[in-house]
Amino acid sequence: MTRASLDKQPHEVAAMFDDVAAKYDLTNDVLSLGQTRLWRRAVAQALDVRAGERVLDLGAGTGTSSLPFAAAGASVVPCDFSLGMLREGKKRHPELPLTAGDATRLPFADGVFDAVTISFALRNVHDTDAALREMRRVTRPGGRLVICEFSHPSIRPLRTVYTEYLMRALPPVATKVSSNPDAYVYLAESIRAWPDQKALAGRLQGAGWKGVAWRNLTGGIVALHRGTNS
Repeated sequence: MTRASLDKQPHEVAAMFDDVAAKYDLTNDVLSLGQTRLWRRAVAQALDVRAGERVLDLGAGTGTSSLPFAAAGASVVPCDFSLGMLREGKKRHPELPLTAGDATRLPFADGVFDAVTISFALRNVHDTDAALREMRRVTRPGGRLVICEFSHPSIRPLRTVYTEYLMRALPPVATKVSSNPDAYVYLAESIRAWPDQKALAGRLQGAGWKGVAWRNLTGGIVALHRGTNS
């Protein structure tokens, strides 16, 4: 399996994630130096899910990101377009209603979710703007969105170190812990090509989200964007 190209052909990206599903969560923990758990906690705090709410967790992969919402008493629907990730998730979390779906054509009715979230997956969608509009379509009026995505470090020295890590250190580390190291070369390149915080906020506004704001995590390596469907 070769890595997907940055034009993000859906079948290429899905196949790539199918190939890394078994070790995906472990690899992410290693490559992020354990930061993924802190970032997931920040997402849960930002979304502020309450018992009884309906939550759509897009790009949920194996469902690990959905567990905090389920623990809070929400009715969470983990959704992903990689069948390999969903199969792996069903082995680990059979209690979750893992659902196959394309972020640009979601298989849900209008306004059925109180909150929608997507973590480290939006940049892998081939049409970002269509996905942002679809997320708004399935969110009820007054509902909320939280996006957690790799971004651009706000401190220049950190930006330099981070870029060097992505392109030089990440591939050899991935070789040791991943079943498909080439996939992580693609992921590194996709991070570098992704819009910065202000540009992504503009795209949320263009999709109709209101009250758009963002907060940097880990010096801007990751950013949380939020918006409201009002």
